[in-house]
This record gives sequence, structure tokens and C-alpha cells, in this order.
Amino acid sequence: MSGHYTPKSAFSRFVHEFEETFIAIILGLMTIITFINVILRYGFNTGLIWGLEATAFLFAWLVLFGMSYAVKVTAHLGVDAVLNAVPSRVRRIMGLITVAICIAYAFLLLKGAWDYWAPFAGFDATTGRWFPTGFANSRDQAWYEVGDIYMVDWLRFIEPIFNAGEAYEKLPRFIPYVMLPIGAALLFFRVLQASWRLISGQQDSLIVSHEAEDAVEDVRHHNAED
Repeated sequence: MSGHYTPKSAFSRFVHEFEETFIAIILGLMTIITFINVILRYGFNTGLIWGLEATAFLFAWLVLFGMSYAVKVTAHLGVDAVLNAVPSRVRRIMGLITVAICIAYAFLLLKGAWDYWAPFAGFDATTGRWFPTGFANSRDQAWYEVGDIYMVDWLRFIEPIFNAGEAYEKLPRFIPYVMLPIGAALLFFRVLQASWRLISGQQDSLIVSHEAEDAVEDVRHHNAED
């Protein structure tokens, strides 16, 4: 069976609740924007011109932020038929090989995410094909804007910092794109944490096992309580 995450300290509980609250807020905003757009479209023959783009960005944030959360709580689905067919020692070795691959993947994803996002914020991307060997003189793309979402006044203070004092008409791209390096960094960190839990014997898999049976047991337990 896969491990189940339980916060052990006050700080861990705070971080866990923050992550779940953040995910809930994103889901709520996506639902509200979509609902309002449906009402406006079918009831008033109009709509939020920025609604589709905002929902797309929120969904991307949900995926990029949620992938590290799923690693932490062991919620990623996987096929465990081979794992269940081998001895525990072999299962442990296979788990360690898996986390090594995941660490390498998360590191490459982090480098790629930074290299893609950095020019939009006026920063330099890294050099090197696989590992950062320095910083390239990247072309400043901080003036790039999104397609439909208008710039909000309370963010105008960033214009002299990122856009040489020029006013943004639409939201600059580096703001919605910032979840790329943040999500990749969180994934890398959570994979390292999961690796330690595997090495220390706190869990034996990175994936959720027997999720269907667990769901049935949960429903049966709740029905028994009712």
C-alpha cells in the first residue's frame, strides 16, 4: 500500500492547509468565472472577454501547483501490478530507482521552466543543455502581454521595474507564467522529500495503490456510520 501523508508539526499543518486552500481557491475561481460567463452569454448575449483566458491560466496553475501536492500526499495514480508481484526488497530497490528518475526529471523541468519564464520577467535564462552552467544574455521580453486580461491598477507599481516605466494595457505575461518555475521548484522539493521517506522506510511507493479498493472501503465506512 502507498503511504498517506499526515502533517506532524504545526508548520507542516500550516503548509498543508495553505496548499489545500490555494487549490480550493483556484477551483472556486474557475467555477465562478465560468458560471458568470454562461449566465452572461445565454441570458444577456454578452460575456467576460477575458474569462476564457483567465480560466485557462487558472487551470494551468492548478495542474502545476497540484502535481507537487499529489507527490506529497501520494495521490498520483500508477500501475502497481509489478510492485505487488515482487518481494519487498526488490520493491524497495525499484522505488529508489523510480525516485532517482523523478529527481532527474524534476530538475530538468525546473531548469526548462526557469529558462522559459525568465525572459518574460526581464531575467536571464541559464546556459547549458542539461545542467545550468551560467546565465545567457537573454532578450528582455518583459513587455509581452497576455491576450485578453486587462492590467489592474494595483499592479501598476511593477511598470517602472519591469517595463521601463511604460504602461501595460494588458496583464504582463510573466505574472501568469510565474507558476511554471514555482510549480517545478515545488515538484523538485516534494520529490526530494518523497525520496527521503522511501529511503527511511516511511513509504514504499510514489503512487497510490489500490485506489479503487480504498474508495470502496471509505464509502462502506461512511455508510456504516450513517
